[in-house]
Amino acid sequence: MTRRLLLAGTALVVLLVGYYGVTFMQVWVAARSDHARPAQAIVVMGAAQYDGRPSPVLRARLDHAGDLYRQDIAPVIVVTGGSQPGDRFTEALTGFKYLRGIGVPEASLRIENRGTNSWESLAAAAGFLRRDGITEVVIVSSPYHSLRVEKIAREVHLHGHASPARTAGGIGSLFQLGREAAAVAVGRVIGYGRLVDLDYKVKQVRR
Repeated sequence: MTRRLLLAGTALVVLLVGYYGVTFMQVWVAARSDHARPAQAIVVMGAAQYDGRPSPVLRARLDHAGDLYRQDIAPVIVVTGGSQPGDRFTEALTGFKYLRGIGVPEASLRIENRGTNSWESLAAAAGFLRRDGITEVVIVSSPYHSLRVEKIAREVHLHGHASPARTAGGIGSLFQLGREAAAVAVGRVIGYGRLVDLDYKVKQVRR
């Protein structure tokens, strides 16, 4: 009996390691790919802002979204992201002001400013986009984040195609790729919305 349990445990570990390894490779490949194509809207995932000024990561995403807009990839840009305690500006409002400043017409910009993570932002954006008949979107984020945002988009009933913003950091550090692989691996099993709930509960326990 003990030997059978040991064999079963070993087989399970091998299976889990293999599953994670395959997922890691998929995250790595997605980080190196650009799936931009004509769509109905461009969705920019939020990132840190400093009192109304975009961080380098957010600025890279916004610049890339502006380039896609000028290439006629889509006629609408949705900026996303809420705020942290004490912030005067949301990530979305910062993105809105920046894009308007580089020549994107205000009429082409829409704001989602309630989300505090990728799932919340995409789910909230999907709600008003679908009401307008928009389901085909290009999602701009960091390279290592590409696979997960496409998976989340599918979960919230959008057809999402990741077009990563290239930065000096390349596709991401090994830690970032590894963390994303873990998030994708778990999210595939329990759902990305539930993954957000689980992460929130873990943070509450740690406090």
